[in-house]
Amino acid sequence: MNPLLSAVDRKLKAVTQTPVQLVMPDGTALGASDPRVKFIMRDKKSLIHLAEGSVGVLGQDYVEGLVDIEGSMRDVMAAAAQMLPDSPIDAARTGRLTELVRKLISIWRHSVERDAKQIEFHYDLSESFYALWQDPRRVYSCAYYREPGMNLAQAQEAKIDHICRKLRLRPGERFLDIGAGWGGLLLWAAENYGVDATGITLSRNQHAHVTRLIEEKGLSGRVRMELLDYRKLDESQPYDKISSVGMFEHVGRAQLPEYFAKLRRLLKPSGLILNHGITAGGVYNAELGNGMGEFIDKYIFPGGELTHASNVLEAVALGGLETVDMENLRPHYARTLWAWSDGLEAQLDRAAEILTHDKGEQGMKSLRAYRLYLAGCAMGFEHGWISLHQFLLAPLATGRSDELDNPADLGYPWRRDYIYDGGQKA
Repeated sequence: MNPLLSAVDRKLKAVTQTPVQLVMPDGTALGASDPRVKFIMRDKKSLIHLAEGSVGVLGQDYVEGLVDIEGSMRDVMAAAAQMLPDSPIDAARTGRLTELVRKLISIWRHSVERDAKQIEFHYDLSESFYALWQDPRRVYSCAYYREPGMNLAQAQEAKIDHICRKLRLRPGERFLDIGAGWGGLLLWAAENYGVDATGITLSRNQHAHVTRLIEEKGLSGRVRMELLDYRKLDESQPYDKISSVGMFEHVGRAQLPEYFAKLRRLLKPSGLILNHGITAGGVYNAELGNGMGEFIDKYIFPGGELTHASNVLEAVALGGLETVDMENLRPHYARTLWAWSDGLEAQLDRAAEILTHDKGEQGMKSLRAYRLYLAGCAMGFEHGWISLHQFLLAPLATGRSDELDNPADLGYPWRRDYIYDGGQKA
């Protein structure tokens, strides 16, 4: 056996919990005789990626048709975790020079025009595709499993309401949702809390979808969806409450202080901001190593950058805001992603039909990419390589002594029992 095959054989034998088999182009099989996961090689160069444990690069080979994968996504990810040579967090650590280069690239890649193109890249797939595996409200962010037995739809509604309660939304307040997606939070806040709601997005598909829902629900005049970059929002009429869900990952690490400064300028002195987004598991890495970060950037979210929660806190402070509450929802996102992954796996034939009808072979590449993306991210959250935090933010303190007395002109009560004290909805 040549050295490369020997290295691959050792890698396969190390995967003891989830038996794996490799089938070569000539039919030769290595690894387990009764596998739960099977890699079928169409191109020998994929052997190098397997031997190195570069699972992200191997994922790219799968998307491009150089290797086929058989087995459930849960088993595939369990095997992939065992094949990694080291933690993806440690593999992505960089030196000072690399960090400086990344900062410059971050500034360059997040112009208004580039961000619009990057968002369109992700949401350019058919709405019917997303509907196959998302909840009916099409909420494309971490759910909140407030009770263990909740299904995906229930957990997404619980997440939306969790945010509304944290923000203490009140009837008549001006509410801004930055990166409003398919309108789940925007419409829930208007219908259940009586706010005057504005949402913004860079996706034309989302803008059209939510605008249609606003009209169907009879909310025109009190709810609006705008196709707009957050940097272009008018600051002359500040908002009572602001949410940003699953959006700040696209801002870029170098732009985070100005992002939070912009939100501060959009907020009334008595207001609150809820920032909900994915954070890095490691302090020093902007993406996962072993090719995982490159995979997501190439096929799913071009331009996305992660940062550790500690760096977010620094950016918040530099932006002129105070963090008054912070919650880690990491295992909630792992469960959400597995729900999405299982939903897609149950509809693979229909998903292939939808995507190939729209985009031909490129549609099949998108399907293969999403299969790995959803299951791979679920694994990443379970291992703590990536995380999800909600940051509740307020304007900086002004020296007043009555903050604990719940004055009417301050948004945050400084006691957590307000979240579930009842009587929050309109």
